[in-house]
Amino acid sequence: MPATIQPMLITPDLDRLVAFYTELFGAQESDRVPDEGPVFFLNLRIEDSDLGIVADKSVELGVPQRSLLSVTVASVDDLLTRVEALGGTVRGPANDMPWGQRVAHIQDPDGNAVNLVQPI
Repeated sequence: MPATIQPMLITPDLDRLVAFYTELFGAQESDRVPDEGPVFFLNLRIEDSDLGIVADKSVELGVPQRSLLSVTVASVDDLLTRVEALGGTVRGPANDMPWGQRVAHIQDPDGNAVNLVQPI
């Protein structure tokens, strides 16, 4: 069986982070643990990818991170205009890269680094 790697984010505010990814990328909840009651783990489906979100009220935001989510989208510029209204931060304008992608760097409401990537 081939390995599957799934990115997971740990957050003290599950509802806020789920709303951000749902509104920005059209994510759909595909699994939750437990099925009823306070959620510990929630899986979001974004196109053909999974993003796990783990609830942990004790996690500190703002600590240095060593991960980056890169999400391929239809239009970087269209999504970039929505990031701040959803609680995220735009780190700079979109740029066309010499390797054939348009890229914008953002942060989700927890400060996680996210690249919006569009083939050009």
